[in-house]
Amino acid sequence: MAKKKSKKLASKKNKIINILLLTFIIAVIIYAFYTTIKLVIVPTDICVVENGRISEEESVIGYIIRDEKLVKGNNNENDIVQIKSEAEKVAKGESIFRYSSSDEENITAKIDELNNKIQEAMLGQNDLFSGDIKAIQNQIENKIDGLKSKNNIQEIAEYKKDIDTYITKKSKIAGELSQAGSYINNLIVERDNYQLKLKQNSEYIKAPISGVISYRIDNLEEVLTPNNFDTLNKDFFNSLNLKTGQIITTSNQLGKVINNYECYIATIMESEQAREATIEQKVKLRLSTQDEVYATIEHIVKQDDKSVLIIFKICDCVEKLIDYRKISFDVIWWDFKGLKIPKSAIAYDNGLSYVIRSRGGYYNKILVQILKETKNYCIVSNYDDSDLKTLGYNSDEIYLMKKISIYDEIVVNPNLEIIE
Repeated sequence: MAKKKSKKLASKKNKIINILLLTFIIAVIIYAFYTTIKLVIVPTDICVVENGRISEEESVIGYIIRDEKLVKGNNNENDIVQIKSEAEKVAKGESIFRYSSSDEENITAKIDELNNKIQEAMLGQNDLFSGDIKAIQNQIENKIDGLKSKNNIQEIAEYKKDIDTYITKKSKIAGELSQAGSYINNLIVERDNYQLKLKQNSEYIKAPISGVISYRIDNLEEVLTPNNFDTLNKDFFNSLNLKTGQIITTSNQLGKVINNYECYIATIMESEQAREATIEQKVKLRLSTQDEVYATIEHIVKQDDKSVLIIFKICDCVEKLIDYRKISFDVIWWDFKGLKIPKSAIAYDNGLSYVIRSRGGYYNKILVQILKETKNYCIVSNYDDSDLKTLGYNSDEIYLMKKISIYDEIVVNPNLEIIE
């Protein structure tokens, strides 16, 4: 009987052991299956942390307002002859252009004819050329060569003036040395008289203020001024019927001097940032020239429930806007630089933000601080020790905490459970 009981007890123990072993195996299989599922659902997309920039900006249409003075003379029915070229800086009281005289075409033709006669009279006199004449001839040739590469009106005029001066000096010396000297000198005197007459018959216009000269006139110079902000509104701008980016046409009778130290850009905006903007707020503008300039909000007027009129003041790149009255540009409300990552790489847990770093096949959950964000990207940083203590971490936890840094590889669409 004792042997039978012993066998039954042993058999019962074996069954229990087998059941426990089977339970353990099943648990292992379940755990392995669960872990595999978690690994499968963790995205494999990886992005690299880089230094970058994010910004909040919007594209708008604006109207340029300038401090500009129209200048014209009594003979404004005549065409002007530019003394200062477009966008050239001028001082107050400096001659900027003149009006052509009624018989300027005839006088100019006479001067050209006399210049040709002087040159012809000097031909064949090479044997009389002194060292001074040869030096002057070299200067003339150098100026002519340099003139070929010039396209600025003022520079061309200066070169031509220098060439005329050298030719006159050369002619006078040749006239003194040659048998035809009296004839050459008489031609020079006659030409000088015509030049004097041309000058006396012309009306010279001087700059009323210092600034830059422009001959692009659109008849809005005395309408869009910094002195009438209160008269501007959405309906007024619509009534102008201006085309965006259209270049102002050049006038043949008028000019203007523009304050090149500052100008204004007025625009109608409907964004939340625009409706919350304040006077003297600093922003950046990206002009149609792709230049980014700092701007100050000078004037704000609510237009209706959705839109506001905002006038920005800029002090850079003023001269690049001379050709235009209506432009497209971007308002950059803010921009921020730092460690840039996609917002899709952020995971949230108990109100805090985390990323999962992948390094050597291992995942680390890293706490990050979001400094600035847009719809798709954000700038992050590591918390300071003092901030971590405020969040409830002790010194040992802070010491062992992982940090995010540039060029780290982080998981997109992370699942925090994979590393818990």
